[in-house]
Amino acid sequence: MSGRFVRSSKYRHVFGRSTRKEQCYDNLRISRNAWDTNLVKVNPRYLSVNWEAGGGGAFAVIPLEERGKLPERIPLFRGHTAVVLDTDWNPFNDELIASGSDDGRICLWRVPEGFTVTPDVDADDIEDVAPVGKLSGHPKKVGHVLFNPAAENILATASGDFTVKIWDIEAGAPKLTLNLGDIAQSLSWSANGSLLVTTSRDKKLRIWDVRQERPAHEVPGHAGAKNSRAVWLGERDRIATTGFSKMSDRQLALWDIRSPQLPIDGFKPLDSISGVCMPFWDDGTSCLYLAGRGDGNIRYFELENDKFEYLSEYKSADPQRGIAFMPKRGVNMHENEVARAFKTVNDTYIEPISFIVPRRAESFQDDIYPPTIGLKPAMGPSEWLSGKEAIPPKISMGSLYEGEGLKEVTGIQDKPSSSLGAEPKAEPEAKPASPVKKAAEPTPEPTPVAKPAPSMKEQGASMAAMASKFADDEEPEPVEESSFDEPSKPVERAARAETSPSIKASPFLQKEEKLKTQSPPASASPTTADRSPAPSNPSVATQVQPSAPVPSITAAGSVAADAVQREIGAIKDLIAEQTKTIASQAQQVQNLTAEIESLKAKLG
Repeated sequence: MSGRFVRSSKYRHVFGRSTRKEQCYDNLRISRNAWDTNLVKVNPRYLSVNWEAGGGGAFAVIPLEERGKLPERIPLFRGHTAVVLDTDWNPFNDELIASGSDDGRICLWRVPEGFTVTPDVDADDIEDVAPVGKLSGHPKKVGHVLFNPAAENILATASGDFTVKIWDIEAGAPKLTLNLGDIAQSLSWSANGSLLVTTSRDKKLRIWDVRQERPAHEVPGHAGAKNSRAVWLGERDRIATTGFSKMSDRQLALWDIRSPQLPIDGFKPLDSISGVCMPFWDDGTSCLYLAGRGDGNIRYFELENDKFEYLSEYKSADPQRGIAFMPKRGVNMHENEVARAFKTVNDTYIEPISFIVPRRAESFQDDIYPPTIGLKPAMGPSEWLSGKEAIPPKISMGSLYEGEGLKEVTGIQDKPSSSLGAEPKAEPEAKPASPVKKAAEPTPEPTPVAKPAPSMKEQGASMAAMASKFADDEEPEPVEESSFDEPSKPVERAARAETSPSIKASPFLQKEEKLKTQSPPASASPTTADRSPAPSNPSVATQVQPSAPVPSITAAGSVAADAVQREIGAIKDLIAEQTKTIASQAQQVQNLTAEIESLKAKLG
C-alpha cells in the first residue's frame, strides 16, 4: 500500500464531450446585454435564447433537432418593448415559456404546433410569435423569472424595484410579494415549492417562507462585491452558493437551511478568475456543475457527507457567457449521458456538451438513472396558495430508455410543513418483501460479476467475516461493496443477505473448498452411519454443500477441527497486523491533512 486512499464513486471518471461545429446551433445573434442571467434555457424539446434584436426586445426558440447553421431571418418571439433579460420554461408543459424584460413586464408564450426556425416561406413573409398573456405589476425591469417546480402555474419574478412577486398565471395577478431591500441576483425554489432562496446585491442570503411573505433566515453571504448565485440541492435541505471573497477570489459554500448562520465547513476557495460562477445541480447523481461566466471551463463535484468532492473539469478554449442544463428526462441514456449542457460561444452559436459515465451501455443502467420528476405537478395554484407542500410524482427512466413513454413509479409525495424546524423525512423507497423461509428450497447461486482486486481494508473485512463464520453464534462483519462501475443486481443480493446472513460473497465459498481439500480423506467421505442431521439453516446448507450431509465428530474430524483452529488463529494474526497498518496510514492522512490546512492558513 502506498498510503493513498481513492474515494469510491460511480461518477469519478465522468468526462465532458464536445460537439462538432456542424452539429451545433450556428448563426445566432445572442443578446449582448450586460445583465447577469444565463441567457439560454432548455427543455427536452426546445432551446430559448435571449436575442439581440432591434425595435424592442425578443428571444428565439429553437427546436433541438434543428441543428446546424440557421437562416439569417427566423421567427422570433416578440412582444416586449425593451430587451429580454430572462426566460424560463414551464416544468410541466414543454410548450409554455415565460419571459422578463427591461420594460417591467412578464410575457407568457406558447410555442405554436409544428414550430420551426426554417419555415418554407420567403424571408419577408416570416411571422413572429406573439405572447398569449402579459403580467404587469413591476414598475422597473424584471431580471429573473422562475417557475415553481412543484405547483402548476406559479411563477416567481425578481425586479429592480427590490421585490420578488409570486404570480398565479391562471389568474394573471400577483398573489404574494417578498421585499428584498435590494436587487436580486439569483433565485432558486426548494423541491416541494414551499421555500425560496435568494441572493442579492446587499450580500445577504435569504431563505423565504414564501406564503408567509417573510424570510425564515437572513444571513451574510459571500463578502465580495461581485454577484453571487444560489441553487437548491434538489430534495435535500441544503443550498449551494457561489460568490467572491473580499479579495475577489471565487468561492463555493454549502448551507444547511435549518441552521444557515455559517456555511458548512466555511467558504471553499475555487480560483482567482473574475467571472461569475453559474451553479447547476443534478439530483439524480448528486453532482454540482460550476460553469464560469467568461471562461470555457465547467468543473463538477459530487456531494458526499456534506462535502463537495471534486470530480473533474471540462476544459475549453471557447468562453461562455450563458449556459443551460437539460432536465434529466431529456438526456441520452443509450450513451450513459448523465447531464447535457448548452453553452454560448462568441455570442454566435450554442454548443451542446455531454457528460458521460464511461461504461458499457448495452442495457439500461438503473444505478445511475434513478426515477426523476415528470410532467405532472404535485398541486394546483390554489392548493399551493392554501399551504400544501408536496413533491411531484416521479417517472421511470427505464421506461424512457425502452421507448415506452412516461410511466410513474411514485405518487405525489407529501412533505411536512415544518420543513425549516424539523429533520426532513427521507423519501420513501421501495423495499423488497421479506422472504418466506421454506424448508427444502435451495438458494440459487449468484451470477458471477467481474470485480477488481480487493483493497487491504476489504481483505481484512472479508477475513474477519470468514473467521466469525466458524465461531459459535457470532455475527460476521459487513463486507464493503466494490467501487467498480459494473451494474449491480440489488434485488438478488438483498434476498441473499436476508436468507443467509453468514455467507456474503464467493470468497467464503472458495475458502470453504480450500478447507475441505486440506481435511483428511476419512472426514471428507463419511459413511452413512456417521452422518448427522442437516443444520437448522437450510440456506447455508444449500450454498456450502447442496447435497452432502454434515459429518459427525470423529477422530479424523478432530484433526480437521484442529486445522480449522490453526487457520483461524493465522487469520486473526493477519487481521491484527492489517488493523495496525490501517491505523498507521489513517494517522499519516490526518497529519498530512493538518499540514495542508496549516499551509492554506499561511497562504491565505
